[in-house]
Amino acid sequence: MTFKAFPYTPDDVKALQNPAIQLYGNRLFSDQTVSELLSEFLLMAFSPKQAGRATFETALPSLEQLCTWDNTPLKYAPKTRLNLKLFSFLGASRLDSRHQTHRDHHKLLIEKLHSQIQVEDLEHKQDIIRTIENLFLGFQGAGSGRTWCAQSFLPISSGFLSGESIWKETKADRDNVNDWSELIEKRSSYFDMNQHLFFARGGELLYLQVCNALRQPYRRIATWCQDGAFQLSADEQNPKWLHSQLNEALLNLMNFCPDTLTALAEFIDTRLDPVTPESMDGPESNRRFVFAGWCNAESWQEGYLFAVDLLRLMQSNIDVMERIYLLETACSMQVLRTLAMQSMRLMNGTKSCIGPDYRLAVSAPEENRPVIRRLSQQSVKAVEKIIFQSLRSNAINLPEDEGERNKKLKHADRYYGSKLFVGLSKRLGFVVPKRGSGARFVLNEQLLRLLVVTTVPVGGRLTFDTFKELLERRHGLVFDAKGLDRASERLCGKGIYLPADTDQWLQEMLEAAGFLIHLSDSCALIHNPADDREEDQ
Repeated sequence: MTFKAFPYTPDDVKALQNPAIQLYGNRLFSDQTVSELLSEFLLMAFSPKQAGRATFETALPSLEQLCTWDNTPLKYAPKTRLNLKLFSFLGASRLDSRHQTHRDHHKLLIEKLHSQIQVEDLEHKQDIIRTIENLFLGFQGAGSGRTWCAQSFLPISSGFLSGESIWKETKADRDNVNDWSELIEKRSSYFDMNQHLFFARGGELLYLQVCNALRQPYRRIATWCQDGAFQLSADEQNPKWLHSQLNEALLNLMNFCPDTLTALAEFIDTRLDPVTPESMDGPESNRRFVFAGWCNAESWQEGYLFAVDLLRLMQSNIDVMERIYLLETACSMQVLRTLAMQSMRLMNGTKSCIGPDYRLAVSAPEENRPVIRRLSQQSVKAVEKIIFQSLRSNAINLPEDEGERNKKLKHADRYYGSKLFVGLSKRLGFVVPKRGSGARFVLNEQLLRLLVVTTVPVGGRLTFDTFKELLERRHGLVFDAKGLDRASERLCGKGIYLPADTDQWLQEMLEAAGFLIHLSDSCALIHNPADDREEDQ
């Protein structure tokens, strides 16, 4: 069976030998960190892009492009920002990873910056340079144990967004390279920018899911929203409106960062040494474009929910750093939703499903009731089983040789399937404990804040019961006695009796975080802490 893909039908034989890539798209991989998922997503949004002969620099392709897409790959031109990474991360990288050419060029950058600082006191110049180095090091996002060029920044500024570059130390030593200019003259020989080890295409896939969702006909979206009872606003159910607002919100996202910081980053990367960025990225007239991957075309449902989540987050009036961290969490939660929904869709033999067709039984962080702990543990195992079985479905093309088939499946399980789901969930604090048996679903303050900000509309309120209903419809999360009973029916084939106060811990957690307003003993309202209308009063 061939799964329908967007934006084009792939013919990458090697990639398509992986059952997980066949099902989910190219690709969701366990080595990509939470921070790198968002960084890669935003890198696509803020890089020049090409589709066929058309080149554009908007965050998203135009709606006309999306609606008339004709089996064409999407390409984008990421900047490498080697100078900025070298300046910021060399001093904090492993000593054995600092090649002499890197040290020499780092020294040259420092000297050039030193000459540009207009103060009389030489010691003061050194203090300024150290302050700038520490400033940029403070925005380190991921890869602290890697070579400096394989690290990345927190994506708070467009000047920090960069593609992956892997240092080929063995080849450089073998060739006895001793000058920086030799490295960048033969860039592909010594800096590999196509391995996708850490920027593993997960952010690309999430970006493509959003594009795929926004190209769906209005009537299809409206009917789906009505059937799923997602309670999206009339505007949010209109893909044309959502496209316009999301494109604008993405472009405005970096405006929260001071212009001075972005200008300083650009100055260090391009003005101190303009030869390196032009050699690595190509001149403006002939940029180095790379191919993005593809996503499963049937993932538009979860892609649309994700697009709404992103817009609500980006339009919220919250601190810039908190917004970035919530966006990182949202990207990771979307990976989990993608794995579960597409696996369940395949197992049910349907092309679409109205919301998550699974239930994740969420227990209190300090849950002491054995029956609920067991149900939550069974819920984790059930999702693992769904993902595990989907990769072995008859719809997946696998090698006929049993040994080769088992090898492919084992690799997919470990890096792309059920182990990815559980591993990423543990990184988020969505599954505990991090080590040992008894893995179960819980919430922490970060996840709770994300769910509130993306579920409660700005300027509105939701009752506690409605809030729980929407979390079940959009994410498959259940907390109270009725929800856990439904989860038990699905997991065990029989219901479970629980007292009415089973979700009391969730109320207390919401109240402690300042999200809950008690109207009476029987009624409570959830309000959005990121409500900009309240902040402006």
